[in-house]
Amino acid sequence: MEEPTGIVPVTDPDAKAPDVIHCRGMQFPRDKSLLPRRMRRSLRLESYEGKEAEAALRLIRRGDVVLELGGGIGFMSTLIATKTRAREVHSFEANPRLIEYIREVHSLNKAKKAQVHHAVLGEEDGSATFYLRQDILSSSLDRLSEEDEATEQTVPMRKSSTVFQNIEPTVLVCDIEGAESTLIPQLDLSGLRAVLIELHPQWIGRDGIRDVFAHLHQSGLVFFPRMSHGKVAVFRSDW
Repeated sequence: MEEPTGIVPVTDPDAKAPDVIHCRGMQFPRDKSLLPRRMRRSLRLESYEGKEAEAALRLIRRGDVVLELGGGIGFMSTLIATKTRAREVHSFEANPRLIEYIREVHSLNKAKKAQVHHAVLGEEDGSATFYLRQDILSSSLDRLSEEDEATEQTVPMRKSSTVFQNIEPTVLVCDIEGAESTLIPQLDLSGLRAVLIELHPQWIGRDGIRDVFAHLHQSGLVFFPRMSHGKVAVFRSDW
């Protein structure tokens, strides 16, 4: 019998650690074909979605069921699933290029409470046109101009009332790149405790901002300045 040497063998000397970016204790695959340089940099500096992240960490309570509109790269859904006491997080994302990446982020961070759905919400089940651009940050449901070179992609649309009935969310998180002025007034938000939304006044203008605020207030959700910052607005029914 050989004497123990005290040296721990390396199982695979050629194995490489996953190429990831660390941000707020989370890991994101460094996919340069998907993540623009400025996004990779802001993740490394932990400034990515900073205002939304701070608001969510203060807002989300034990047992909350969170419905996220605009899943992005899975940042907010992973943060809420792993850093708060939310019970469930359901993230809806239209961009087909992002779905597998979000699932990878959830898996890498063991965000078992998070689930991604490839769909947008609307008045009825069906489909919608999504404008896919090279820069994922500029992809959206809106055509920007006649010269827009975006690729049109048909994506699933889910009836919003059915989604809300099935998921029964208590908190809505919304960042849908300007579509909020059209979608929010369509939603029955009366059962929510809170809404965290990033507004895009550069696209929806004064009238869009007014319509979003008016519908939220009519739904019993009042602007809560203590957790709001700039374009990131929090509304609560419990204050």
